[in-house]
Amino acid sequence: MPNADSTKNKTYILAIESSCDDTAAAVLDNDKTLSNVVARQAVHEEYGGVVPELASRAHQQNIVPVVHQALKKAGITKEDLSAVAFTSGPGLMGSLLVGTSFAKSLAMGLDIPLIDVNHMQAHILAHFIDEEGYDKPQFPFLALTISGGHTQVVRVDSYFDMTILGQTLDDAVGEAFDKSAKILGLPYPGGPLIDKYAQSGNPKAFKFTKPKVDGLDFSFSGLKTAILYFYQKEVAADPDFVEKHRDDICASIQYTIINILMDKIKKAVKQTGIRQVAIGGGVSANSGIRKALKDAEAKYGWKTFVPKFEYTTDNAAMIGIVGYLKYKDENLQGSGYIETHAKAQSRLKF
Repeated sequence: MPNADSTKNKTYILAIESSCDDTAAAVLDNDKTLSNVVARQAVHEEYGGVVPELASRAHQQNIVPVVHQALKKAGITKEDLSAVAFTSGPGLMGSLLVGTSFAKSLAMGLDIPLIDVNHMQAHILAHFIDEEGYDKPQFPFLALTISGGHTQVVRVDSYFDMTILGQTLDDAVGEAFDKSAKILGLPYPGGPLIDKYAQSGNPKAFKFTKPKVDGLDFSFSGLKTAILYFYQKEVAADPDFVEKHRDDICASIQYTIINILMDKIKKAVKQTGIRQVAIGGGVSANSGIRKALKDAEAKYGWKTFVPKFEYTTDNAAMIGIVGYLKYKDENLQGSGYIETHAKAQSRLKF
């Protein structure tokens, strides 16, 4: 356990993330991660997707042991904390309420600042966690945030000056992966399985039409429908079609989705002249997307930034880095809350 002399010049941020179905807590020492604990919820697998009521109940069960473990792994006590950061949105209301209530109560009991964090902003700023072997982007840069609930192209001019240049008009890219997997009969979550099987398949075996959307916005609902019709047609002719061609189907789906994403980010680079591109969000764990971005770096002379794997899916370390950046900026500090959620939403243009 640290003594008073060793902690007086340190900033310890406890971060809590509970926006969907993962209960997470992390401790950061300034911009370094000391612990990053995540409790997964297997209860949703049998339903083929997240059930909000079950998620919030599981958060209530998990949050105390997860926070306890995060503090223990970090080697500090709650009395050493400088502030508590928490996800205020976007996310499932019931899930967010569990994390928010816990964070508020803990901060009030310890009489330390409470810092609210935008979940999507955190996915972007995860690149600023100090990790050996990982470069940090320079401002301005473009961020492609891709997850189960969001698909966005964001211009990032500073930590707290971000503008959405384009976003999905309907479904998010993560949903497109998971729903396509469900059509093929793959278990939830199916996105990682499509990635796994795609690595052994031919990406050009089957052609799926890419949606035509103006500007930098996205649409994935039409692609999901096309995949459903393709499945129904082929299985009607051959009931074993998916089993025989699983790898090629997955590779073709992934190839199409990646092309949609890359077309938009290429257009964003051309429009803005910004040649630094970072990705974030759960779908940024996809190996095909990572490879496509690195290939573009070599081909077009971009500088690309791919986060450490543990910072791609929902985690609390990314909440902690935003909390730390807000904590050290005196302009963001107030009494109680360092910044209200409404003010953050307005300023960040999310």
